Amino acid sequence: MKKLLLIIGLCAGLKASAQVTTDTITRSTYTLTHDSISRKTYTLIFINKDATFAKEGSAVKQRMIDAFFLVYPAEAETFNKNTLNKVTFVIDPGYDGVAATGNGVVTFNPAWMLKKPTDLDVVTHEVMHIVQDYGDSNGPGWLTEGIADYARAVFGVDNVGAKWYLPKFKSTQSYTNSYRITARFFLWVEKNIKPGLVISLDAKLRAHTYTDNTIKDLTGKTFDQLWADYAAANTPKG
Repeated sequence: MKKLLLIIGLCAGLKASAQVTTDTITRSTYTLTHDSISRKTYTLIFINKDATFAKEGSAVKQRMIDAFFLVYPAEAETFNKNTLNKVTFVIDPGYDGVAATGNGVVTFNPAWMLKKPTDLDVVTHEVMHIVQDYGDSNGPGWLTEGIADYARAVFGVDNVGAKWYLPKFKSTQSYTNSYRITARFFLWVEKNIKPGLVISLDAKLRAHTYTDNTIKDLTGKTFDQLWADYAAANTPKG
């Protein structure tokens, strides 16, 4: 409820002060549109390089923009108030993944966003990487991605519509599997052992003070011990 109220409040305030400018640049091989949308302290630059997305993706584009202004301020408020005030989205037909983030720029595959228009919380996951801002952190990659999917689970705007969920525990899993498996594990640890764990881990990763002993310092247990507790709690008895 606290998160929901935070997002609703941010949404109402941000929409009231929105400023939008659009530029169109024509090249021999494509037409590029460049939108700048500002709401309160945050600005989103939305660049589209794909003709098909320009014709068919206007609704998806608007939902991506709205998702950004819902989740990014909320993630920033929770994890890193010093995160970037300006973020860039690029719709790039030359990119064949789903989405990738670096240096405040999120690149999206237009074919994916048109095929999966309800998968808006790709935005939630990717902009969390901007908030994380770990740089050349000494933390493991599975931890970075697990925290980003934790943020998607907590702050997501339409995970249900995308049929995105956190998978139930299986004995073949490990906390190092990353993404959704790690996110579900973190939610369990926070509920049952250490509230606020992810905020603490995130801060240490950003400050480059994370070590192999950090989890034990925070919870009194190693990751292996916590996973054993998680496995025991999620394995049917009898």
